[in-house]
Amino acid sequence: MIENGVLIDDSFAEAFPMKATRLVITAHNPTWARHAAVSATGFATSVIACGCEAGIERELDPADTPDGRPGVSVLIFSMSGKELAKQVERRVGQCVLTCPTTAVFAGIAEGEAIPLGKNLRFFGDGWQISKVINGVRYWRVPVMDGEFVAQETTAVVKCVGGGNLLLMCRDTDAALAVAEAAVAAMQALPNVIMPFPGGVVRSGSKVGSKYATLSASTNDAFCPGLAGLAARSEITPQTRCVMEIVIDGLTEADVGAAMRAGMQAGIALGAAGGLLRISAGNYGGKLGPFHFHLRKLLAAQATT
Repeated sequence: MIENGVLIDDSFAEAFPMKATRLVITAHNPTWARHAAVSATGFATSVIACGCEAGIERELDPADTPDGRPGVSVLIFSMSGKELAKQVERRVGQCVLTCPTTAVFAGIAEGEAIPLGKNLRFFGDGWQISKVINGVRYWRVPVMDGEFVAQETTAVVKCVGGGNLLLMCRDTDAALAVAEAAVAAMQALPNVIMPFPGGVVRSGSKVGSKYATLSASTNDAFCPGLAGLAARSEITPQTRCVMEIVIDGLTEADVGAAMRAGMQAGIALGAAGGLLRISAGNYGGKLGPFHFHLRKLLAAQATT
């Protein structure tokens, strides 16, 4: 299958179940809401070492937030509800409570409840007070710029992590341009994040390693520097740079829609823009139950 000079592999991305929540962070102005959101989603590229995967979903107008102030919604993903609860409490406590003028609210109403302000209220040292509005409890904690408001709990839902695209390009300039276009297209969609820096990862990994202590190692099949050396190299002489985009979404449909949008953005640049081939990472279907077939995703768009 070739689209605008780009070969689309007959392959699939393999994704797996995760748990997620959405937080809505508001502040006196958009600048401080974004400061808190950026800090709260830092060091959250991969559950392999970070404990969670997190990112900014979108900016919110005052009309779309619980307290009528500018806001940012963030999504946080982890492998279990227990680990997710730990990550939420630490990140909100260290990065949102500390940030000037902020407040934090649940962005998902239905699901398993985990603490949001429930435990952070104790920072108020006995001065904290609660208020129940329409059956929902909020905590008001005195701080030096006024008060920090936090909804008592947020909801956890089942979700999908690990959707991915491998963009095989002519050179570094082309790979960056294609990846940036793909990420921008994905970011326009709701319910998904691309957790790596700028949405892109250059150190794509495979499961396992020759070293027993490592659970993952470099994806040698897609490393241009190992062309002709790796046993199963996917690199042609024309391919000098590969970038991967990893997608986490609240539903299987959300991940599929994001992958489709990313592929379409890359295909629009085409071979003339340096994109030679699109592939995806999978482990023969053994890692996760969600399989996103590249050609099927593009075909589905053509029929809608």
